[in-house]
Amino acid sequence: MSAEWIITSPLDMHLHLRQDAMLRAVAPVSAQQFAGAVIMPNLVPPVTTIERLVSYREEILDACSDEIFEPYMTLFFRDYSGAELAAAREHIIGIKLYPEGVTTNSAGGARDVKAFAHVFSSMQELGIPLLVHGETHGFVMDREREFMATYQWLAETFPRLIIIMEHITTLEAVTMLDRYENLHATITLHHLLLTLDDMAGGLLNPHLFCKPLLKRPEDREALQQAVLTGHSKVMFGSDSAPHPVSAKECCGCAAGVFTSPVSLSMLAEFFDRHHARDKFQGFISDHARSIYGISPIAKRYALKKDPWVVPARYESVVPLMGGTTLNWSARPVI
Repeated sequence: MSAEWIITSPLDMHLHLRQDAMLRAVAPVSAQQFAGAVIMPNLVPPVTTIERLVSYREEILDACSDEIFEPYMTLFFRDYSGAELAAAREHIIGIKLYPEGVTTNSAGGARDVKAFAHVFSSMQELGIPLLVHGETHGFVMDREREFMATYQWLAETFPRLIIIMEHITTLEAVTMLDRYENLHATITLHHLLLTLDDMAGGLLNPHLFCKPLLKRPEDREALQQAVLTGHSKVMFGSDSAPHPVSAKECCGCAAGVFTSPVSLSMLAEFFDRHHARDKFQGFISDHARSIYGISPIAKRYALKKDPWVVPARYESVVPLMGGTTLNWSARPVI
């Protein structure tokens, strides 16, 4: 097998770029690695209007400088009128629903999902996808499993609504994908490769603390099986979520793993190790194109065994595998 292969227009279908100085620090990293990304709207305050969304998109493009990159924008879920949704349609790829208080900057999220049936109905008619952080407020290891009942209600009540189960982590979520035609999912690098043992099995590693939590080996195996068999309803979404080291190495550690700098390299090694190179293009781009009906910017990358050392920090942020050597690299093909 060749030591190098090519991928086209890699996409990150779930990305946090934050704002202000953090945005300027991390946006170029993703823009160098990907053709485009779905941008999360949980800023402070959240992105809930077209005006803020348009200005935020311009801030992202300015931060990316000369890199060619398409930010696919989302609105933070609220009680939108049909007229508001119709006006927003041309500006967004979807609307992101956070249950109230389940993760970073989600205090303004939905308290009772079923109370917003009229919004979901309008989204269904307008063809606006619903992106969901699917967790309850139950016991932390069971939160995603408990949310499956809500996914079932959404999928059955609104069968033409495109629903994205974001950053799935469990066997139950993978199983749910095959029950409903309108359910799809993103899978992160860290949930694909790691388990809770990596974060808390020895000395606590705060830089692996995320929501949803890393899970059990059998859950990781289910995610890997879906990805390696080329399941057409799963796509890559990094959920790369940068926080300054001061917010990670402290009491009250912030949830999020900064994976943007290493995602393509570590995924290349994963697919190569499992003799599944032929499945990578689908996971990293083609499935997302089909699910969302998008035509991303044409960017090509050569993946090859070319060791490099991950910087220990990107300004104030510690990346996954910071300070270690990765065996594979992803280089743009000019």
